Amino acid sequence: MKKLILSFASLCLIASVYSCRETVDKAQDAADDATEQVKDAAESAGDALDEAAEDAGDALENAGEAAGEVIDDAGDAIENAGDAVEKTGEKMKEAVEN
Repeated sequence: MKKLILSFASLCLIASVYSCRETVDKAQDAADDATEQVKDAAESAGDALDEAAEDAGDALENAGEAAGEVIDDAGDAIENAGDAVEKTGEKMKEAVEN
């Protein structure tokens, strides 16, 4: 009977050691998976930041070009207004002289 109890105790010890090893392996696998997911998330966040920075740069460039066009148009309008004032002045001078 003593041998039977010792054999059963040994079998239980072996089973518990085997179970612990499986738990450790599962925990290690879970930790590896979590680490991989964190790396993927960090990479995705970095890519999103790069894309956002590029989009912001493009928007600033487009805004600069648009502002330049507005300034050019305003300059042309002022020049045209100056020409119109000059022509009006010349016509008034001719009218006064005649």
